[in-house]
Amino acid sequence: MDTVVLGLKPSFLPPPPKPKPKPSKPPNSNFKIPIKSSIHSDPWSLSDGNISKPKPKSKNPKKPLSDDDARRIIKAKAQYLSLLRKHQGPRAQTPKWIKRTPDQMVQYLQDDRNGRLYGKHVVAAIKTVRSMAGKREEERNIRLVMSGFVGKLSFREMCTVLKEQKGWREARDFFAWMKMQLSYRPSVIVYTIVLRIYGQVGKIKLAEQTFLEMLEAGCEPDEVACGTMLCSYARWGRHKAMFSFYSAVQERGIILSVSVYNFMLSSLQKKSLHGKVIELWRQMVNKGVAPNNFTYTVVISSLVKEGFHEEALKIFNEMNNSGHVPEEVTYSLLITISTKNCNWDEAGRLYEDMRSHGIVPSNFTCASLLTMYYKNGDYSKALSLFTEMQSKKIAVDEVIYGLLIRIYGKLGLYDDAQKTFEEVEQLGMLSDEKTYLAMAQVHLNSGNVEKALSVIEVMKSRDIWSSRFAYIVLLQCYVMKEDLDSAEVTFQVLSKTGLPDAGSCNDMLNLYLRLQLAEKAKDFIIQIIKDQVDFDEELYKTAIKVLCKEGMLRDAEQLTKEMGTNKSFKDCSFFQTFFKIMHGENKECKHFLVFDQPDTMAFGLIFTLYLRHGSFSKMEEILKLLLETAGGLSTLNQLVSSFIREGDVCEADTISAQVTKLGFRLEDEIIASLINLYGKRQKLKQAQEVFATVADSPLCGKSIVNSMIDAYVKCGKSEEAYSLYKELTDRGHNLGAVGISIIVNALTKCGKPREAENVIRKSIHDNMELDTMAYNIFIKAMLEAGRLHFAASIYERMISLSVTPSIQTYNSMISVYGRGRKLDKVAEILNTACSLGVPLDEKAYMNIISYYGKAGKTHEASLLFTKMQEEGIKPGKVSYNIMINVYAMAGLYHEVEGLFRGMQRDGWPPDSFTYLSLVRAYTENLKYSEAEETIDAMQKKGIPPSCAHFHLLLSAYAKAGLMIEAERVYKKLLTTGLSPDLACHQTMLRGYMDYRHVEEGIHFFEQMRESVEPDRFIMSAAVHLYNFAGKKHMAEVLLGSMNNLRIPFLSNLEVGSKIEATDVCQR
Repeated sequence: MDTVVLGLKPSFLPPPPKPKPKPSKPPNSNFKIPIKSSIHSDPWSLSDGNISKPKPKSKNPKKPLSDDDARRIIKAKAQYLSLLRKHQGPRAQTPKWIKRTPDQMVQYLQDDRNGRLYGKHVVAAIKTVRSMAGKREEERNIRLVMSGFVGKLSFREMCTVLKEQKGWREARDFFAWMKMQLSYRPSVIVYTIVLRIYGQVGKIKLAEQTFLEMLEAGCEPDEVACGTMLCSYARWGRHKAMFSFYSAVQERGIILSVSVYNFMLSSLQKKSLHGKVIELWRQMVNKGVAPNNFTYTVVISSLVKEGFHEEALKIFNEMNNSGHVPEEVTYSLLITISTKNCNWDEAGRLYEDMRSHGIVPSNFTCASLLTMYYKNGDYSKALSLFTEMQSKKIAVDEVIYGLLIRIYGKLGLYDDAQKTFEEVEQLGMLSDEKTYLAMAQVHLNSGNVEKALSVIEVMKSRDIWSSRFAYIVLLQCYVMKEDLDSAEVTFQVLSKTGLPDAGSCNDMLNLYLRLQLAEKAKDFIIQIIKDQVDFDEELYKTAIKVLCKEGMLRDAEQLTKEMGTNKSFKDCSFFQTFFKIMHGENKECKHFLVFDQPDTMAFGLIFTLYLRHGSFSKMEEILKLLLETAGGLSTLNQLVSSFIREGDVCEADTISAQVTKLGFRLEDEIIASLINLYGKRQKLKQAQEVFATVADSPLCGKSIVNSMIDAYVKCGKSEEAYSLYKELTDRGHNLGAVGISIIVNALTKCGKPREAENVIRKSIHDNMELDTMAYNIFIKAMLEAGRLHFAASIYERMISLSVTPSIQTYNSMISVYGRGRKLDKVAEILNTACSLGVPLDEKAYMNIISYYGKAGKTHEASLLFTKMQEEGIKPGKVSYNIMINVYAMAGLYHEVEGLFRGMQRDGWPPDSFTYLSLVRAYTENLKYSEAEETIDAMQKKGIPPSCAHFHLLLSAYAKAGLMIEAERVYKKLLTTGLSPDLACHQTMLRGYMDYRHVEEGIHFFEQMRESVEPDRFIMSAAVHLYNFAGKKHMAEVLLGSMNNLRIPFLSNLEVGSKIEATDVCQR
């Protein structure tokens, strides 16, 4: 910063006095050794002004204080305060450690009143002068008031009276009286006292007149007097006069104390004159005045506010090195500015330095640090800092809570963010829109648009609604909700507050694209270009994507040309690729393609644009140019791959055909992906055409062949896939594990197990290298075909070849051995998986439990269910249902009830299958009422019972011969709206026949015969009932119907078989 002339020398300050030559002393014959005392008289102490004649001891010495130790404390306090004011300037404060006891304070006041501090006559003079306060000017007569003190006060005592005055008028009048006394001698000290009094009340004119009077009296101003005058100017903001006076002081070579500089610096800073603060600081340093803590604090603050951040840090380091401990406000200021400048390391270093000095950060400092951690994604440190704030009881304000909400949102801790927001509201601190919007954005990130909108609605209802940012967040909500009308209204309101930002425009454009409103998207782009919206990279990409997809070549060229002047796009590879191709010469474009990294996405959109606009020649030209470069074919592979991922099959096919036409070939993986895409879209013909271009090539790889087979399968042409497989294998092609897996899986699904087995056997015979997935598909195919022995042999081959089984392998083999009733093998599979460290999943455990249950091994199933839970696998609804059914089949209804309650505790509501098992458990134990109550309970819970539920109860009643109860349940079944199935009819008819209810049985048969398909048991039972009732004709007619329908007759049925068995048992 250039040096500024601060001001002219004031007229009332005379030029510095010229030094007088010292008279030569005659030589003294009596040579004496000079002895210097270490004790010097204080040049600024109040005295009679004659230093050469020391004051004689008083004839009447002052009485000592009542407590000798009190005088020592008072003197120590005075010395300390003097030193503190000298070094701290206006920030000087009374130290807390100097205190009097209550008794000492009472005695001190008594001594003061009794005149023991200054003398009674001095105290009386002080009170007399003070009594003039409040009188009008014409009523003041200092000579009359002080007439009793003429000749009684020494110069020092008069100075004491002057110093103790509280009003400037009393000081003025007393000073005028003082000058008329014989003991008065002009001294810089007394004038300094008057200057200080005038300066404290802002009587600058009187102070200047007094200073001129001092000069006229021949008193040379010292640094104290000049400093007092400067402090007066600074205190009342007279900066122009202050600098003028300061310039004169500098010319006289007077070195001011640091406290004066502090006064001046502080006054300038309060008026935001930071430039002058810095200039005055530099002059102070040049004069060699050592700054103190307060000086550094003021100067660093001004440097930061003037933008001299590096210099501020430099002075801060100097302050640290000189032994001064910076205040918290200094650390806070530097941390904040380092955070704003993204100087994370410096901010972190400052915070650690502050902690090392034991300084507790303010909430403003913590807010700056939290902002830094939020911006650079260091969320763990942010949460740690918040915990530290709580432990140190640092007040947390709304800004910090808002940052904490944002951090929780970034971490995905949406519940914690909501709790924090509610806590802020409960504390009554929720007043800033930023906090509301932070919570709304957290809800947006979690995908909960409704909650975000509700937060904004609450904010609006509380009249907290003003900024553009609120409308931007509201627009984001409507865009995510896909509420087009509300989004458009919000965007219009946002546009009225100023030019819409690029992010909001991008949100609207993406909304139009999601809703497939191409026309609106085009109009919107034209409008924002017309409004001269400042495009960013993302908005440009979205806009150019719309224009390219719509084939709007002229608009795309115009937009790209206009963006060419935007310096922010200088390093954007996407834009540069577009600009060079659309507006560059061929040589420039070729140079760009060779030496730079062209953007694949840009190429894709350019090809789309030319293709949909119909500029095929331009597209071919770029293709040729690209293929002539070193990495051109690789770029095209990436481009076609991106088209395939996005589902743009037309563009991918066109470029693939053009590349083939130009004598080049895309990578096998790209061609295979294109065939797969056609297969997914059921476009078999196009897939065959792509395959035909490479099928005869010796370079045709496995991936292409497998993709064609997969395309046949996806299009439902499994036979063609099998034919292609046979054709390729006959020609010696090895499809690999993937191709074979696709064929076997397809043949299994279309119900051709024999062909699937042939493929498996051939691959095994040819010793094809297979992976785990292929073996899994083979085992599953043979399991579904019922070829359990072959499935087991495939597993054994897999193990012998050291192919690592997966959890799916073990699941399939459990089913293979379980269906074959080889439960020892099932246990062996379980042990093998555990020994190899393969963690079994819930499905595997429940598969084994199911087979144990079917085999009647309830205890083993129960142990395995417990083991599964011990390994940390929580059973789901299916697992609970399987285990409940195992217990139900064994008739263990107590265990069933326990699991039934347990699954509800775990949050799994019972379903129809659960209630079926519960009914089974009760009927197995002849608990008929409990079984019927279970059916009623499930109806009350809104779960409709099925015929299977009623059949269990019907069967139990029928077996027990309780046909009246069975008939009641049967009627109940009909009232629920169900149609009884065949099993229910068979059960009812068997019950009638077994317990010789002949008439009821015949009646039941005749009622339901029209609604039931012909059944061997029902018709045979009816024939036996007719014969038993003597209705031979009806029996013969029914038997003839059975013969016509070729239904064999059951001759071994017997009417009343259960009654006879009961009689035998009773006998």
